[in-house]
Amino acid sequence: MILADKIIDLRKKNGWSQEELADRLEVSRQAVSKWESAQSVPDMNKILKLSAIFGVSTDYLLKDEIETAELSVPEIFEESGETGARPVSMQEAVDFLNFREAASSRVSFGVMLCILSPVLLILLAGAVETGVLDFAQSKAEAFGLLALFILIGVAVALFVLTAIQNRFEYMEKEAIDTEYGVDGMARDRREKYRNTFTVQLTGGIVLCVMSLIPIFIAATLYGDEENFAEVVATACVLILIAAGVFMIIRSSMRWGSLQMLLEEGDYTRARKEEEKRNAPIAAIYWGLAVAGYLAYSFVTRRWDISWIIWPVAGVLYGALAGVMQIVRRRA
Repeated sequence: MILADKIIDLRKKNGWSQEELADRLEVSRQAVSKWESAQSVPDMNKILKLSAIFGVSTDYLLKDEIETAELSVPEIFEESGETGARPVSMQEAVDFLNFREAASSRVSFGVMLCILSPVLLILLAGAVETGVLDFAQSKAEAFGLLALFILIGVAVALFVLTAIQNRFEYMEKEAIDTEYGVDGMARDRREKYRNTFTVQLTGGIVLCVMSLIPIFIAATLYGDEENFAEVVATACVLILIAAGVFMIIRSSMRWGSLQMLLEEGDYTRARKEEEKRNAPIAAIYWGLAVAGYLAYSFVTRRWDISWIIWPVAGVLYGALAGVMQIVRRRA
């Protein structure tokens, strides 16, 4: 095993990102990246620091023929009983990235359909109420609800299909040990995708922020007067949000798959252990969030504003996870 692979292996076993290792060595992340991709070799002072930080001998780092070493395993893995990482071959890594690319399109499209599902109901009901459409209110609502349930049904089918085909759950939940070359491949793909990810994520956020503009325009032009323009504006709000959420989810899932392979960002080994502990509470929390969203939306029929439940729920869950982490550290 060459030095580059040993640095990658030791860093991952300690649950550190490249940035975290770079901070400990007082070097740049780019320097660590070059070491791990075998583009450069650390000087002797850095070798000595690596030896001290990882708790291994300099002979182990410098001699390719030495394959094993005594490691200083972080406390979090001692507590969790983690004894080894799951090996991931190059072919498995490529299959995983291909699956996640397809899954990102399915999931994001399914979420978009869920957001768009009440649009026809809003338009038909509003057209009847404002006199634009000479149609029975009950029939208008029936057609609108039929479209709503069809779109939600298609979305659920996409979610279920993706879940059934997913054989890579361990990538998100378990420690992994990638084969030689996988780390470099993932980093290369991430760098190539970085600009696209930034543009799509920013575009999605901008669309969500701008989604309320149609409501302001309708209110400015027509005031408090009830008319079909206000109904159309409400539908436009949902359409803009659906497009923005589609871009955010699709780009984030693709970016996240590369982070999973590298065990960086939200997918370090320490974060995986934390997520395992939070899983039971997360299941209850998000189940209540879904129930609250559906109950509020159907009772009030304010689909134009009920979507705000999701970003609020996301922020609150982040706060809840932070509190749970603090409590565990103090226990």
